Amino acid sequence: MHQKTDPIHSNPQNLQVLYEDNHLIIVNKRPGDIVQGDKTGDRPLSEVTKAYLKKRHNKPGNVYLGVVHRLDRPTSGIVLFAKTSKALPRLNALFANKEAQKTYWALVKKMPAAPTGTLIHWLLRNPRQNKSYAHTKEIAGSKKAILRYCAIKTLKSYTLLEIDLQTGRHHQIRSQLSAMGCPIKGDLKYGFDRSNADGSIHLHARKLAFVHPVKKVPMEVIAPTPKDPLWDACL
Repeated sequence: MHQKTDPIHSNPQNLQVLYEDNHLIIVNKRPGDIVQGDKTGDRPLSEVTKAYLKKRHNKPGNVYLGVVHRLDRPTSGIVLFAKTSKALPRLNALFANKEAQKTYWALVKKMPAAPTGTLIHWLLRNPRQNKSYAHTKEIAGSKKAILRYCAIKTLKSYTLLEIDLQTGRHHQIRSQLSAMGCPIKGDLKYGFDRSNADGSIHLHARKLAFVHPVKKVPMEVIAPTPKDPLWDACL
């Protein structure tokens, strides 16, 4: 059961747009937003972004928007959408071919045994629990998951990890950091001792780097962290 939040971006002008051109739009997702519609019936970020585009560009009729990737509901940060049917398959190919570099920030309570490292697990998803379990060896139905992490700042009670994803698996960062003994702040599902008051977790999609599929120029987009004393202390 998810934590209910206020209706997201009821005014589309509240949408934080990080980059936009004729082919794509990149926005900064708030924790608690859903990227696409689900059984909750809550208004998804995709629909809010459509409303923003319709108003900003004074578009009659329906607005096209293609979902390229997703973030977990309690996670914040970069979400990229395609604005045209031509751009969508090209952006999908970037992610499928691992040509888009995704960097995350995570706040964990425990400093890892090694300040930098590579985690390799085989993740087995349990759809009923909406949870992935990390195993050190391949088992039937599991998928290989790889990430690199680096401790980049130590706060009074927490450590900030920067994470580069090598694969994109269900709840990969949450599951792998938990398996390392470093669950993310607020992530009750993966072993943190208490939830955050707003239902968020301190996991943020910080940076996205890729070559623009149409313009063929390198792109690097950085998303500001949510307004929060702990995130503020990381900057």
